[in-house]
Amino acid sequence: MIKWIFKWLLRLFILAVVLVVIFFLSLNSILRVLIEHNIRRQTGMDAEIGRFQLGLLEPTITIQNLKIYNPPSFGGTPFLEIPEIHVEYDRTAIAQRELHFTLVRFNLGELDIVKNAAGQTNIFSIGLAIPKNPSGNGTKLKDEFKRQTNLEFTGIDALNVSVGTLKYIDLKDQRNNRTQKVDVENQVIPNVKAPADLTGLAFLIGLRSGDFFTMFVDPKAKNADALKLFW
Repeated sequence: MIKWIFKWLLRLFILAVVLVVIFFLSLNSILRVLIEHNIRRQTGMDAEIGRFQLGLLEPTITIQNLKIYNPPSFGGTPFLEIPEIHVEYDRTAIAQRELHFTLVRFNLGELDIVKNAAGQTNIFSIGLAIPKNPSGNGTKLKDEFKRQTNLEFTGIDALNVSVGTLKYIDLKDQRNNRTQKVDVENQVIPNVKAPADLTGLAFLIGLRSGDFFTMFVDPKAKNADALKLFW
C-alpha cells in the first residue's frame, strides 16, 4: 500500500514538474494572446503579435511584428505596423512602485491615417489624438498613468525611435490617398521624463513628413498652435 501511494505521489510530482515546464515554455504565447485580447477590449481594434518575449532571467520585454487594425467603421484597414518594441526596465524600481526604463527601442514601421465614407478620421474618432492643451511638464499624463497602473513613471534613460512610412487613405475618394516616407532611423533621445523631452523628435518627424500633416491642421490656427493638434 505504501509503495502504491509512493508511486502515485512520484507520478504526481513528475506531472507537476512537467506542467510547470510547459507553463514556462508557453508563458510567452499566453501573454501574447492576453495582450492581443486587452488591446481589443480597450480600443475596439484587432491586434496581432508575431512574437512576444518576456525575459525571465533579465528584465526585458520584446514585442515583434505587432499589427493593429482599424475597427469596422474604418473598413478594418491596417492602422499600425510596429516591427519591434524592446524594453529594458529596472526591477528595483518596480519593487518601489516606480516604472523606470533603462532602454526603450520603438520601431514604427507604418501608420495609416484613414478617413471613412462618413468623413471621420481614425486618429480622432478612436481617441488617439493628443489633447489640444497638454500639460507642458506632463504632470496630467503622469497622474493618469499612475491612476491606471499604480506605478510612478520616473523616466527612460535612452529612447531609440525609428519611423518608417505614413499613409493617408480616403475610403470615399481614393484619389486623395498618399504615402509619405519618413525614414527616421535609430534616433536616440536621452533622459525622457516628460512629453516636452520629445519636442526635438516631433520636429524631426514633422520635417521629414513634408506637408503630410497640414491636411489635418485647422487653417484658422496659427503657427505653433496648429501643431499642437499632433505634438
